[in-house]
This record gives sequence, C-alpha cells and structure tokens, in this order.
Amino acid sequence: MKITDRIGGDQPVFSVEFMPPKDDAGEAELWRAIRRLEPLDPAFASVTYGAGGSSRDRTVRTTGRIASDTTLVAMAHLTAVSHSVAELRHVIGEYAAAGIRNVLAVRGDPPGDPLGEWVAHPEGLMYADELVSLVRSLGDFCVGVAAFPYGHPRSPDEDSDLQRLVAKVRAGADFAITQLFLEPDGFLRLRDRLAAAGCEVPLLPGIMPLTTMRTLHRGPELSGAPLPPGLAEGLERYADDPKAFREAGMDLTTELCARLLAEGVGGLHFYTFNRSTATTELVQRLGLGARRRAVVA
Repeated sequence: MKITDRIGGDQPVFSVEFMPPKDDAGEAELWRAIRRLEPLDPAFASVTYGAGGSSRDRTVRTTGRIASDTTLVAMAHLTAVSHSVAELRHVIGEYAAAGIRNVLAVRGDPPGDPLGEWVAHPEGLMYADELVSLVRSLGDFCVGVAAFPYGHPRSPDEDSDLQRLVAKVRAGADFAITQLFLEPDGFLRLRDRLAAAGCEVPLLPGIMPLTTMRTLHRGPELSGAPLPPGLAEGLERYADDPKAFREAGMDLTTELCARLLAEGVGGLHFYTFNRSTATTELVQRLGLGARRRAVVA
C-alpha cells in the first residue's frame, strides 16, 4: 500500500518514525515500540538512513521486516550523501526487492557534522529533486521529501528554500514531512506558501515529544527551527525535575498538535526515538488512534 492511500482523507491520522537499531538490545527495544504502536494503526512507519549509508543494511532489513511482519505501511529513507548514482540505484533495487514501495528521498546531512559543508559525490547527485526523479524512474514508488518550516539551515533565505521544495514536488514528490518545530506559525505559513505556489501535496508536520531538556535544545539546533523564548523559559524552571519537565513538555506538545489539527492539518508525524510511551500518550490525548479505528471499523 502507498502512503498516499493512508493520508489526505477526511479524518486526521498520525505516523511514526524509527531509527535502525545499532545492536541486539536496540533491536529488541525498537520492536517493543513497534508492537505497542501497531494496534493504534499509524498511517505509516518510516525508518531513517544513516549519513553516507552508514546504516543502509539495517535500514533495509528493518523496513523490510516492518513491511512483511506487521500490519504497518513501511517507508524507507534514502539520502544522496556519499553515494554515486550507481550506488543509489542499487539501494533502490534493494528496497524494491524487500517489498518496499514508499521512500523518503532526502539529500541528507554531511557525515560527522550535520551542520557542516555539504559536498556532492563526484558521481552522485547535488539536490533532492534529482533523487526524487531517480527513484520515480526506477519503479512504481510513492515518494516523500523533507520540508523546513523556517528554511533549511544552508538556504540563504525562505524564498530560496521554498523553491527547492517546489522543485522536489514538481520532480514527482507525493508528499512532504517537515523537520521538527516547537510552535505552529512557521509550519502554517509554509503550508500556505506551498499551496500558493500550486503544489497541493500533503504536508505533514514533524513533531518531537518534549520529554527531556536534551530534546528541548538539541532538536531546534539540528532542525534550524527557532526555540520560542517563552516556551524555553517556561520549561527551564523544571531543569532539575525530570518528571515535572516531562509533564509540562507533553502538555505543550499536545497544545501544539491540537492547534495544528484545528487548523486543518490532516496528519502528524511523530519522531519516536524508537520508543512508544510518549507517542502513544499523545495519540490517546488527541484521539487519533480511536478516530482511525472507528473509520476502519
């Protein structure tokens, strides 16, 4: 099943993102999370891809197992970092052989330093729209791309960044998922600007549950989204009380999600960090799992 069959309907949905496990203990933790989230019927589950293909084999294996051993719609990530076109063709072929028909095509971050200088492989691709075209040329894939509510950290301005997103859609992207953000206005502006540019593909907000001080600061640092001053100040007072911080952070995340849903956003994409508790709590607070099950029934 393609992701476009699961999103864009009358009822809001949610999706989840996992990382390929690094060892046996991590794999066990990941599969506990998958099995706990599976009954909530997420629209799809995606698996990330390490910089330069560092986790390629684990990504293929994990995504393939999700596709074959669960009821979930699986999506694999693919990046152009450190890959020639020939290597990218091989990876796409591996995905097809594993029964994976949904791919998130992103240019990717430089190995070692996500904010460092990006250098294309001499026999590779420069931009994500080229990767989208390549994936679409090699089979009947449903292709997603990345979007940035406040512009990519390497973009000179938001207009230039929007044009890059439009290029990806015109190259054949079926939907887009944003980098994480902590307040809704940037996402809503991007949604409206994308529509004004004639691109009507679904735009899914990337949501990171605020559960620890580290997620509060590290997420915005990597995504380029601003850390709202009032939000930061409100949570800093719980710096020495992890339980209170989690409670306050989850309340704020719930408010963010509720505002997006009230603005007509059709789906929320949760970054799970290979755990299930926070995502399950948010889904239950927002009634998304229950709504979806009612539609299926």
